[in-house]
Amino acid sequence: MSFFISDAMAEGTASVGGGWEGIIPLVLLFVVFYFLLIRPQQKKVKEHKSLVEALKKGDEVVTYGGLAGKIREMGDNFCDIEIADEVIVKIERQNISRLLPKGTLKGE
Repeated sequence: MSFFISDAMAEGTASVGGGWEGIIPLVLLFVVFYFLLIRPQQKKVKEHKSLVEALKKGDEVVTYGGLAGKIREMGDNFCDIEIADEVIVKIERQNISRLLPKGTLKGE
C-alpha cells in the first residue's frame, strides 16, 4: 500500500562498511591544510626569526607599525631606531618586519 517507496527498495539489506571510508576524507583534509596553511606559516616564522637574528647596527628597517629608520643600538630584546634627526625610539626586535636596502632612507 506504499505509494512513494517501492517494496523492493524498502526491503534492501544494510550495507556493511568498514571504518576506513569515513577516515580517508579527514586524512585528506588534514594533508591539504598542512600543505596550504601550516607549512607556509612555519616557513614564514623561520624566515622572520633568521631576519631578526641577523640584524646589526646601521641596518635600515621597517617595523610592523610602519616606522622606517636606522638601527642605532642593539640589545638582546630591544633596539633603538632613529626615525628622524635626533629622534630615537626603542622597540622590540621582534617588531621589525623587514630589512631595507642600504641608502633607502637617505633621500628623506
